[in-house]
Amino acid sequence: MTSGAAPRLFVVSAPSGTGKTTIVRRLVGGHPGISLAVSHTTRPARDNERHQRDYFFVTDKAFDAIRDGDGFLEHAEVFGNRYGTSRREVEDKLASGRGVILEIDWQGAAQIRRAMPEAETVFLLPPSRAELQRRLEGRNSDSPEVLARRLSEAREDVGKWRDFHYVLINDDLDETYRRMSLILQGGGDRYSTGGKRRRERVEQLIASGGWSTTLP
Repeated sequence: MTSGAAPRLFVVSAPSGTGKTTIVRRLVGGHPGISLAVSHTTRPARDNERHQRDYFFVTDKAFDAIRDGDGFLEHAEVFGNRYGTSRREVEDKLASGRGVILEIDWQGAAQIRRAMPEAETVFLLPPSRAELQRRLEGRNSDSPEVLARRLSEAREDVGKWRDFHYVLINDDLDETYRRMSLILQGGGDRYSTGGKRRRERVEQLIASGGWSTTLP
């Protein structure tokens, strides 16, 4: 964020396995004016995850109570588990003068756009279907059934980039971080989905990456 600018809300979405968590954590570490809004989830924690750091790991009952009390700014079910963003956490951080970044799926991003139209949204794409599969398999955290489902649903997910303000191909971690930093600082116009050349370039990359069946 630029010095003296009003705090902004950023939303980062991507197909599972694209690398959005790595990018978002690095952005938060490298930009003192930006903080991460930690999501609630009903799924079990993975071995390397910690409560309140990576997610608020809650029961279905606790999740329902927050949802029924209008405590979520957005919530969605993904692969049989539920995720939600605390309304109070986001509003309190923005009110304190800090920018906020959310790492959520496209369903949640659509809800955020309706609730807070001023939010700036970024979609990360994997360089190809084959690379996405390699990354998912390398995590060793999913059963073969869940892995197959993630790859199947990614076919739909990749087409959602058109609904976002910016789109990036995460083929190089350092370069993606640099481009995301420009967006946070207000200088990411070249990555806007509103530009004809950018849209054509992304469509070409998607088609060449084995995702052509997802395009209308």
